[in-house]
Amino acid sequence: MPLVRLCALALLALPLCAAAVTPEDDPYADARGIVGDLQRIVAPSGVQETHTVRIGGIDQVITVRGMDRANPILLYIHGGPAAPMMPASWTFQKPWEDYFTVVQWDQRAAGRTLRANDADAVAPTIAIDRYVDDAIELIDWLRTTYGKRKVILVGHSWGTVIGMRVLAGKPEWLHAYVGIGQIIHPWTDETIGYAHALEAARADGNDAAVSALEALAPYPGTDLRNGRIDAQRKWVIHYGGHSAYRDNSDYYFRAQRLSPDYTPEDRHSIAAGSALTLDRILGEWRSVDFRGLRRVQAPVVMLLGRHDYTTPPQPVADWLAAVDAPFKHAAWFQHSAHFAPIEEPGRTLMTLVQRVRPLAVADGDGTALAD
Repeated sequence: MPLVRLCALALLALPLCAAAVTPEDDPYADARGIVGDLQRIVAPSGVQETHTVRIGGIDQVITVRGMDRANPILLYIHGGPAAPMMPASWTFQKPWEDYFTVVQWDQRAAGRTLRANDADAVAPTIAIDRYVDDAIELIDWLRTTYGKRKVILVGHSWGTVIGMRVLAGKPEWLHAYVGIGQIIHPWTDETIGYAHALEAARADGNDAAVSALEALAPYPGTDLRNGRIDAQRKWVIHYGGHSAYRDNSDYYFRAQRLSPDYTPEDRHSIAAGSALTLDRILGEWRSVDFRGLRRVQAPVVMLLGRHDYTTPPQPVADWLAAVDAPFKHAAWFQHSAHFAPIEEPGRTLMTLVQRVRPLAVADGDGTALAD
């Protein structure tokens, strides 16, 4: 897959151009060491572990971090479909670890998990159902390993497709489901994002963008493969629909270089994972539609980026207003697009602590916070 495609894509969560580098001696080694020391869990009650877990017939890599093992487990399901959040999680996650035991998971064909397996053997297994089954297996492993009945499940972008399927199928294992950059119906999202980019390009007098976007019409059509989604994403990103008030998300890529969990070789594998997974997942994309899911049996909290035109928030707000759930809450992030945990980290933390953690405590997991 050409590098330009990887850079323009940002399918559901994260553009990948900064990951596609040739591995070399790490010029950021000292900085990575400093970040790693700052991030180190030193509390006797804490946990800082990396596991390679056999899930779905392959080895899959997770990190587990938190200041107190008694806290609820929060499993983060990244976007992509092969854009792990692990290498950028250091930018926002440390405060979460005071209140949760946070699990970052490199999914099938993503990041360190891709490096741990034979890519040719993994390729035929790339399917939405397999990812959902992987998530269920991982949750069960976490429940057994850490002695928990339930977890908090946080889905981001592509990860929300997995998360919603788990919410529908295994609600008894969830204290709550949290959606960030939530997908309800991809074709609706693509239509809204396209209209935003075209309107912005016309207002900007950007003839090149207008021509490129008009050439896609009717968009999204029936198939997003063969470069169509790439061209739309390029201009959605440029006009602030991926990171609010920015025409790129380079801050995310640069943050990966300082990750204490990732080597240069690990970062290089992100682009390879996208090449392996993208068209396979897009081939199933029309089957994703949660508009008919009108009743769920676990609490739901949605973090809605006001400027998100990658996975626009209004269809999510409409779905949440209509769904029957034991508890539901919509948190609007006025200065975020697709990256609420990085764009508004304080508000993200407060939402998780004030709206989500009490649901786990009410289920008997962890203790109420002192005043």
